[in-house]
Amino acid sequence: MGSVILGVFLFGRNHGFGPDWSRVHWKRGIGPWTGLLAAFSVLYGLGLKLRFLAYRHRFFKRKSLPGFVVSVGNLTTGGTGKTPATVMLAKWALNQGYRVAVLSRGYGGRYKNKVFEVSDGENIRGDPTETGDEPYLLAKNLPGVPVVLSKKRYLGGLFAREKFGTDFFVLDDGFQHLELERDLDLVLMDAADPFGNGHLLPWGPLREPLDNLARADAAILTRFDNGSPGEAGLNFLRSSFSEMPLFCADHLPKKVVLPCLNEIHGPEFLKGKRVLAFGGIARPDAFRRTLTKLRAHVVCFKEFRDHYRYTRDEIQVLIRKKEECGAEYILTTEKDWMRIASFVPNYPEIGYLCIEFDLLSGQDEFFGIIKNASIGKATRLTDHI
Repeated sequence: MGSVILGVFLFGRNHGFGPDWSRVHWKRGIGPWTGLLAAFSVLYGLGLKLRFLAYRHRFFKRKSLPGFVVSVGNLTTGGTGKTPATVMLAKWALNQGYRVAVLSRGYGGRYKNKVFEVSDGENIRGDPTETGDEPYLLAKNLPGVPVVLSKKRYLGGLFAREKFGTDFFVLDDGFQHLELERDLDLVLMDAADPFGNGHLLPWGPLREPLDNLARADAAILTRFDNGSPGEAGLNFLRSSFSEMPLFCADHLPKKVVLPCLNEIHGPEFLKGKRVLAFGGIARPDAFRRTLTKLRAHVVCFKEFRDHYRYTRDEIQVLIRKKEECGAEYILTTEKDWMRIASFVPNYPEIGYLCIEFDLLSGQDEFFGIIKNASIGKATRLTDHI
């Protein structure tokens, strides 16, 4: 029951029907639909318990890949920065000499094969509609790293092992994918609001109960800003999960890209610029705050639901709005750009902001945990042989 409700929720979110779940999940208090949502949350929770019990007692079998598997996941439904974190981790592993591949389910993608190769590390196949937003963005930002989609991540891993000789698998959004054994589970949480209203789906954003965070090997608070409310989440996790390694990270603006002008600028380019901005991500307000910190003058900001599928007409409306409000540029996120790049008009003042994942402290400890776990896995495999 839990996986069914999760599947229906994700399908609705990715295909644009139903309420704006990002608003529902972070809303406190009682609303007209609270009773119904709470009832479904209870059913979802019961389904989760049955599923966990089935794996614990081996009614469902877990599968192992011939290599090191690290999952980058979360406890809530989006908005924590898994994609840039996955990019950071895969680049590190590649630089360490591992043969890396990213395995993803590709939520929202329309691929039909059991296994779909988004990238072989050099060439990107398909488009964001076929692959889903995040896998396409991963492939674009990870030259040298294959990206493979499969609803059965085990099958994707076997494909990567056979074709690319992969020995280091990064499992994108894998904390709830119990079918595949992992050697390390990393869980990301938004520092400002780690658990939303604290309820399970569909009433709240939690994919599983908060206590299940104990399964993780390390936690990362993303978009961390010293002081309240970031410190509140940090203190809670330190007291409730005192044995778990805990790290803080932020999403730093990296560059401004104006594709129609074939121009790339540093983030400082936005200082003093009048900007119309829009975003269809889980936390569009975070994008707006980033622009404000860069001292851009955001004269108009349009929010769309997460994974929103834009149309040509909507982009034309934004262009007209930009002219009306006297903005100099239209800006969106890199993830949103993936969805409009194929049909955006040749309009010079439209572009996107790229961000990168940055650990604020403890980098040596963080990568040391991964390195030691990987060496331990290799040693066990060798001893077994």
